[in-house]
Amino acid sequence: MEKSGLSHPFLKRLEQGVVLADGAMGTVLYDRGITFDRSFDLLNIQEPALVQSIHRDYIRAGAELIETNTFGASRIRLAAHGESQDARRVNRVGAQLARNAREEVGEAVFVAGAIGPLGKPVAPLGTITKDEALEAYVEQVEGLVEGGVDLLIIETQTDLEEMKLAIQAVRQVTDLPLVAEMTFTEDERTLYGAYPEDVVRATQSLGVNVLGANCSVGPQKLLEIVQRLRRRTQMPISVMPNAGLPRFVSGRFLYLASPDYFADYAVRFKAAGASLIGGCCGTTPAHIRRMKEALARPPAGTAEEVAADRATAPPLPPAPAIPTEEPASSDPASRSLLARKLMNHEFVVSVEVDPPRGARPKKMIEGAQFLKASGVDVINVADSPMARVRMSSLALASMITQQVGVETILHFTCRDRNLMGIQSDLMGAHALGIRNILALTGDPPRAGDYPNATAVFDVDSVGLIRVLKQLNAGTDLAGNSIGEPTRFMIGCAVNPASEDIQTELERFQKKIEAGAEFTMTQPLYEMEPLIRFLEAVGKRRVPVLLGLLPLQSHRHAEFLHNEVPGINIPDKAREAMKQAGDKGIEVGIEMCRALLLEAKDMVEGAYLMPSFGRYEVVARVAEVVRTAPKGASRAATPA
Repeated sequence: MEKSGLSHPFLKRLEQGVVLADGAMGTVLYDRGITFDRSFDLLNIQEPALVQSIHRDYIRAGAELIETNTFGASRIRLAAHGESQDARRVNRVGAQLARNAREEVGEAVFVAGAIGPLGKPVAPLGTITKDEALEAYVEQVEGLVEGGVDLLIIETQTDLEEMKLAIQAVRQVTDLPLVAEMTFTEDERTLYGAYPEDVVRATQSLGVNVLGANCSVGPQKLLEIVQRLRRRTQMPISVMPNAGLPRFVSGRFLYLASPDYFADYAVRFKAAGASLIGGCCGTTPAHIRRMKEALARPPAGTAEEVAADRATAPPLPPAPAIPTEEPASSDPASRSLLARKLMNHEFVVSVEVDPPRGARPKKMIEGAQFLKASGVDVINVADSPMARVRMSSLALASMITQQVGVETILHFTCRDRNLMGIQSDLMGAHALGIRNILALTGDPPRAGDYPNATAVFDVDSVGLIRVLKQLNAGTDLAGNSIGEPTRFMIGCAVNPASEDIQTELERFQKKIEAGAEFTMTQPLYEMEPLIRFLEAVGKRRVPVLLGLLPLQSHRHAEFLHNEVPGINIPDKAREAMKQAGDKGIEVGIEMCRALLLEAKDMVEGAYLMPSFGRYEVVARVAEVVRTAPKGASRAATPA
């Protein structure tokens, strides 16, 4: 058994100051042409020169600790590629490649043996027994130690019980230093409900030397996790966030958070008490290089921004339920209030309400009541945005329709249902009185709470629009009669500020050709992308609802720009929020009001998205629609 104790060089180095770790291995492999259908871990044997070159790049960028390419190198994960018997060898070779890279560059760098989760739930939640899990982890640790790692790092764990098994396996094999990292969701819990304080209590007597968090979310949320861990333990803290959430562009997944953004947060992590700082999914040698430079500078002493308080909308008496069935009509405007307003060239105001993370929708119902009283025409109900688990959007949309008496637009994704489920749920939605559908492909599971979940994607948003059009014609996709045709108003999404605008426009036209009758944009913060989009589509357009998301603070603006796919906030807007200081909400509201006023005669409606459930903020933005004089130049084009 290898021995280390408190005299190990890595632990001594931690006492001297922050150690900078490397970034993602998988992201760089993907950038260099390795597709997701291959095992990244088997590349240690299949393409060792490629793996070793990435280690070298991170060392030259300034990383003082590099992780082996063994995140998924357990026999259980490798079994999916028919290589379960090679687990020990894959780990041993992975460690040797990292050591070789260190020797080539000639820098004093620590090699950490990376150990990820098994990829399948352990009993009692899954079918893998605890003994099987422990045996798989022991085999992986033995291979890494044989390869000569300096320490071990257990990372991206979602289940605290599985984390404890992995720690047990490490301590059965070696006394080398151990870093243990859990992954947390947006609500600062693990997927199985453990808070940072629970993780501290569960691991403090198990022989862990460094405790921390990695993956899942971007730097902003993990900063809060570091602060909570620091308040509960004197143990060294590690943090390795994702570069925000991935965006799918031209057939590839791209991450949003820039090297400069990461550099800023590296300094914040250090100030919050982190001792080991690195990057996870989406980070590259460029991120590590900028983090190295930022950590080398003297501290600036700037204070942390205070997050905006979440507002609760005042409850209002429930409105009477609206009928769920109505006589058939051939008049398109009779399908829904939204259809009628768009056909009559009346400006539409829509506000998004996200379903709750639990089973209590009271605040969302009250929010919808408040918005109805504020003059909002229709409520959007999102479908587990950013692949975060929430209450069924169909359930909440139905409750809002029945209990509040306001029309809804149901966001409907292709991620979670096969073709049978899609058509069944759509017919069910129609029976419940829902008439407006926003057809979306959906964020991939790897972006959300369950990265190992299986996405369906039998169809994408274009295919979903075709399904809706077929149901409106009275048949399912197979041509079988459904009796009375549905009367859905079909919407689609578009991002006028897309970095790949040509591809975006091509997909938009496909959606229109498939049957989309209106479109809702991603949030915009300047006119130029909207003007460019409208000019590009010309007469081949449908009614447009302009997306607006009021900024709350400079911190909020930086988070949206760097960590949320599909949102691009221009430098001018972010600088304005920086200068706003504690008046960020007022500046954010005025920014949206000004843009809405300028765009009002070019679009058919506004799609307002509140942050942190602050419905009163978007209600103030919407006021400008009622108070502004009516324009005469808006050329609405009915679908």
